[in-house]
Amino acid sequence: MKVKNIPIVGPTLSRLASQLYTKFYFQNSGDYWEKRYKNGGNSGSGSYNQLAKFKADILNLFVKENKINSVVELGCGDANQLKLLKYPKYTGYDISKTVLGTCSKTFANDESKQFDHISNFNPQKTDLILSIDVIYHLVEDDIFEDHMKKLFDNNHKNVIIYSSNLDENYENKEIKHVRHRKFTNWVEKNAKDFKLDKFIKNKHPFAGDKTTGSLADFYFYSQI
Repeated sequence: MKVKNIPIVGPTLSRLASQLYTKFYFQNSGDYWEKRYKNGGNSGSGSYNQLAKFKADILNLFVKENKINSVVELGCGDANQLKLLKYPKYTGYDISKTVLGTCSKTFANDESKQFDHISNFNPQKTDLILSIDVIYHLVEDDIFEDHMKKLFDNNHKNVIIYSSNLDENYENKEIKHVRHRKFTNWVEKNAKDFKLDKFIKNKHPFAGDKTTGSLADFYFYSQI
């Protein structure tokens, strides 16, 4: 029997092991997420329960009102959130080969959805590109820069970002896979062809429990 399957004790020890790995053996964000998924982890509480429903309600309404046909997501994760979303055509990219395999199996009978490794990203004309709960996990500057450039490529008509937006000193952080950034500074400086259309505050703001609240909010951009 696996330790994580033992009631009460199992989940606690599994969580502790994950925390110890992150603290002492963290190499980079890509390695972290591949090992997390390979060891049975998921995309985190933000993709489940009330936070997942909140995001799905917002995104589904936007897709419907703006007659969105094609959607691309950078950092699709385990795609649990995707189960609640109504996209006519969807392509999800991720850094983890393990989770991409899981997603492909989950949606094997849904021809409207496909998944690929982020290294194969090929910018094409798209109605909407998404970055949902991703930016604050991009701890490396070059990875963050590449992610933002992919988002604000002129091939994409609309950009939706769901993320925290604050500066935070990253040195000596115990939570190695999280780095909050004021990403709007990058957008204002580097994405002159896009404008911020709308901002939606989180219905479930963080109040000490990450399973029920989040520091992330919605930012809606479109090409000028």
